[in-house]
Amino acid sequence: MTLAGRLEAAARRAAADTSDYDLNPGAAPPEGRVLRDAAVLVGVRGEAEADARVILTRRSPRLRHHPGQIAFPGGKRDPGDADAEACALREAGEEVGLAPADARILGRLRPHETVTGFLVTPVVAAIAPDFVPRPEIGEVAEVFEVPLAHLLSPRSYTVERRLWRGGWRRYYAVPWGPHYIWGATARMLKALAEAWDAGER
Repeated sequence: MTLAGRLEAAARRAAADTSDYDLNPGAAPPEGRVLRDAAVLVGVRGEAEADARVILTRRSPRLRHHPGQIAFPGGKRDPGDADAEACALREAGEEVGLAPADARILGRLRPHETVTGFLVTPVVAAIAPDFVPRPEIGEVAEVFEVPLAHLLSPRSYTVERRLWRGGWRRYYAVPWGPHYIWGATARMLKALAEAWDAGER
């Protein structure tokens, strides 16, 4: 099976919704919360697992929310977006210059709830090998790629913690070189790794 086919199968196997609360059972989501829909693009470039890479961004340090953090291209769903796929592609076009023709949608992972009140759908896509990122300087400080093999390995992930709103919050991290990938982005990547691993056994 091709890498694209294996990623498509992994997306179908994704077992359950994920959440920033997964590692923090004592911190229940607020009652009566209204979640806002969002989507991100998990873009994979490469024909084989050994050389495939996942596209990520480092957010501009000038942004009001999550400045300087590592994230997938993506954002809040607009009223004109037909679905999560349309949202993820639109945001990727705005943030890194990805044309829809350069992305082949392979499937969705299960939605991820963030502590900031978003329900994020990760959309997995195969990216054209000749795509050249063009970061939108107002939002994106850097576009970089991480080997897919690193992100699919359970050994790459750690559980760490930090103080947040007066209490300790535990979260996943999957560092790569100088890039500290953590929180919701790391949790969604771990969900992909878990779904992939389920098919490899």
